[in-house]
Amino acid sequence: MSNIYSSLILQKLVFDEIRFERKGFKNENELKFDLKVQIGEGEDDTYRVMLILNGTKQDEYDIIIRISGFFKIDHKDELENKMAQDLINRNAVAILMPYLRSELTLITAQPETDSVILPAFNINNMFEK
Repeated sequence: MSNIYSSLILQKLVFDEIRFERKGFKNENELKFDLKVQIGEGEDDTYRVMLILNGTKQDEYDIIIRISGFFKIDHKDELENKMAQDLINRNAVAILMPYLRSELTLITAQPETDSVILPAFNINNMFEK
């Protein structure tokens, strides 16, 4: 039964920044955004994985959401280096994505704003590019 648990452990999850700046009223423009991933290794084999969404809906609002997950890999010394990197690069991002998606929907579900629901992303394709 112990082999069904992931070696990747989410220790903490925090929103570092949530910013919504109104520029005008509801309009038909499309939200244009880019999504960045930053990964850093800290002390005690702890990894900080950050997702940063910067978006603009022209003449309506600008939005920034920055979320950090702090992860540890259990029994890292028993894993191949590539497998450990894949756990951080792909799985950690996949774990954080629903929180980012939910916050974007929540913050855009306000009066005079159309609620935005991010589409599902293929995390593997993101890292291959």
